[in-house]
Amino acid sequence: MPPNPPPLITRPEGLYCPDGDFYVDPLRPVPRALITHGHADHARAGHGAVMATRQTLDIMALRYGADFTQSRQVAEGVCRIGGVEVSFHPAGHVLGSAQVCIAGPGGRVVVTGDYTRTPNAACAPWEPVACDILVTEATFALPVFRHPDPQDEITKLLSSVAAFPDRAHLVGAYALGKAQRVIMLLRAAGYDAPIYIHGALQKLCDYHIAQGIALGDLRPATVARGKKGDFAGAIILAPPSAFAATWAQRFPDPVISFASGWMMVRARARQRGVELPLVISDHVDWPQLTQTITELDPAETWVTHGREDAILRWCEMHQRKARPLRLVGYEDEPE
Repeated sequence: MPPNPPPLITRPEGLYCPDGDFYVDPLRPVPRALITHGHADHARAGHGAVMATRQTLDIMALRYGADFTQSRQVAEGVCRIGGVEVSFHPAGHVLGSAQVCIAGPGGRVVVTGDYTRTPNAACAPWEPVACDILVTEATFALPVFRHPDPQDEITKLLSSVAAFPDRAHLVGAYALGKAQRVIMLLRAAGYDAPIYIHGALQKLCDYHIAQGIALGDLRPATVARGKKGDFAGAIILAPPSAFAATWAQRFPDPVISFASGWMMVRARARQRGVELPLVISDHVDWPQLTQTITELDPAETWVTHGREDAILRWCEMHQRKARPLRLVGYEDEPE
């Protein structure tokens, strides 16, 4: 790596690039922000200017309103900002998600945002990007986290539907990314029946469809359809917060499910009252995280928003330079 200072430093607002005078996924409003994806803990409203993929900009407008920023710029190709070159590369996390590569006198830094190497039909696949410094998430950075094949988890869901035809299956799934991925996994498994969705998922599902993501027959679950028995045998997707409301009481003896990497932790499933946990994550697990570091072979790895200690220890054991960023304000899997 060149002897110059690295292109990124940490500030209270988040990761800052002095040579370009911008932040990446800042934690509070700043004059200029580069945004990796549309989840609320990375994409906040109120920045003076925002650069992101076209889909992320669209998603931010859907979530925050058209005036979420004073100025927006679509990330296309390699763009020069001040003294650095910036490019965006698919992260495989949610629709529009990207890794941000910043190349300057101090070397190449890749800020992964949130990412996974597991194929996701609802967005572009993760792309390896060579770098001197890798800034990686550590959401599931413990050796115990080894996520199963998501299609096998969907098989569990469909087996439960077949076993309990008189019960509705309520699947908790975050509105951006997880809901659409679960729908795509169901369609890939041959499930062509209507899937019912909570009203909070409608706008983002409609946007995915407009972007060419074939979600199939989706119907509203927030409109009463007569007797509770009308939903017997149905699959209903909703944000997890809806399960605590009276909304969930309209369904017949529901099987409560939740699609999340955290469903590997039984205590979390019990706390949420989950009867059918589905371990489906849009983040790298431990094998993928260590594989990424090994394959990209950066001179240094910076670890952020997650469980840092184990991966820092792994880097030490493998003679790899690493350090924690300890940025506060990111959630593990934001709702």
